[in-house]
Amino acid sequence: MTTTKVIEGIFKKYLPSPFTIAVLLTVVTILLTLFFTKPTNSTHLTYLFEVLSYWEQGVWSNNLLVFAYQMMLILVLGHVLVLSKPISNVILKVTQFCNNTASSAAIVASTTMLVAFFNWGLGLIFGALLARKIAEHAQKKNLAINYPIIGAAGYTGLMVWHGGISGSAPIKINEDGHITSMIKENLSPQLLSQVPSSISFNETIFSFSNLVIFILVVVSISALFYMLGKKAAPTEINLSEYQMDSNYVSITKAEKLDNSKILAYVFGILIFATFFYRYYDDIKVLKITPNLINLFMLGLGLLLHGSIKKFTNAVGESISDISGILIQFPLYFGIMGIMKSTGMVSLISDFFVSISTDTTLPVFTFFSAGLVNIFVPSGGGQWVVQGPIVIESALQLGVPLNKAIMALAYGDQITNMLQPFWALPLLGITKLKAKEILPYTLIAMFVGSIIYIGGLLLF
Repeated sequence: MTTTKVIEGIFKKYLPSPFTIAVLLTVVTILLTLFFTKPTNSTHLTYLFEVLSYWEQGVWSNNLLVFAYQMMLILVLGHVLVLSKPISNVILKVTQFCNNTASSAAIVASTTMLVAFFNWGLGLIFGALLARKIAEHAQKKNLAINYPIIGAAGYTGLMVWHGGISGSAPIKINEDGHITSMIKENLSPQLLSQVPSSISFNETIFSFSNLVIFILVVVSISALFYMLGKKAAPTEINLSEYQMDSNYVSITKAEKLDNSKILAYVFGILIFATFFYRYYDDIKVLKITPNLINLFMLGLGLLLHGSIKKFTNAVGESISDISGILIQFPLYFGIMGIMKSTGMVSLISDFFVSISTDTTLPVFTFFSAGLVNIFVPSGGGQWVVQGPIVIESALQLGVPLNKAIMALAYGDQITNMLQPFWALPLLGITKLKAKEILPYTLIAMFVGSIIYIGGLLLF
């Protein structure tokens, strides 16, 4: 554990806020373009203002702003679902089987990863609340458990999410024309002709290789946390009860309408009718998109909460989690605008091609994505910046696009176990500290990395 404490101390002392990192990355990108891409017939000052105009165009890109809003809704609606009474009851029932650290950690890790495979926002909050409720159960029954290990297990959903149904890269490349729109300005007509209109979930999320890798990760990480729990000493717990679902008393006629089950159910059913009418054909061919996921969760959230009042209160509790995403996404879009318009994407792509083969490119992509994620903890933002580079490199080396993109997804998600930014909601719910869960998530990161790299080489 000494090594992890040193790493934690370094991050705590030197790593600035995520927004500051985004600002620094913007400045570094501008400086790199001035150094590497400046035309010989242009002055540095003239080219600087040209680069700044590219940045501004990227910040307000309509297509990318739509993408940002889609990702924010995935997080908020996932949180809303976990706060509903039916899912709260499931969490409470699961806690009854958690009477020691080993079994509790294994149950939390496995269920959290399974839920996160469906939706990363849902998995993140589910894992946090399950860990919290297990600790409350242990406190009430006077059971000896190691709470930090169980809290760390509740964060493991973030090491599988990008390879799941709500993964930013897979759902975007599933949209017609998305890949072409990202790279059409950087590719030669010959390479552009090789780009498919879309890549379906059959080739990414539900491919044989990804499902095998996912199952291996779930089994291995659950076993890992079981073994860690077997050897761990119990810790002190002092928690109050976390209220997940509250009842509201109606006073006025307007409040009775807000609490009307009939209105919530009618509107929820109306949303589902629209959902199946609009997306039935897409579901049959596994064409999953952000709009499909969000419409489904919106209707399900209303039905599970049973009133508009409970639903909107859950939204209000969840909305604070998207504040960092809301302000950071445009900065990443600005970086992408600079890289696309100055030709930086092509320069980076050529470098990757020069040091890679068709066998090693996915592994290099995995490590580079993991490194980028430490400093840019946003899968959507990372896809915008790094996605075009990965696509162009894969096309030049003849690597299947679905494999290269999943390599990026694996690398992005695995270093979430080192970067505690997305753990902030979990830490707030569990009342644990980052330094308490980091030693265990780091071990999970190393085990998971072995499986992902092995899978990329094998498949």
